[in-house]
Amino acid sequence: MPRDRKGLTAAQKAAFLVAVAQFVTDLRAGQGFRRGLRVKTMQGHPDIWELTWAPDGRATFSYGEPVQDGDPHIVRRRIGTHEIFHRP
Repeated sequence: MPRDRKGLTAAQKAAFLVAVAQFVTDLRAGQGFRRGLRVKTMQGHPDIWELTWAPDGRATFSYGEPVQDGDPHIVRRRIGTHEIFHRP
């Protein structure tokens, strides 16, 4: 896990874990992500993606080389508040 997660409150960690479960479900379904996660590429960083897990909860990730054929490889980058966007 990225080090940013350590600074989250228990409630923030719980909300993040719910979002991760939704993210994984959507990723496995292969039909795009639900609107509530607001998954999109970061402005100015075309290889870095962001997702929203709370009103001020954000996570960034990138796609890595597949470890297993047919399965996307997600590389977690940063987890926290809007502050993570300063160094995605």
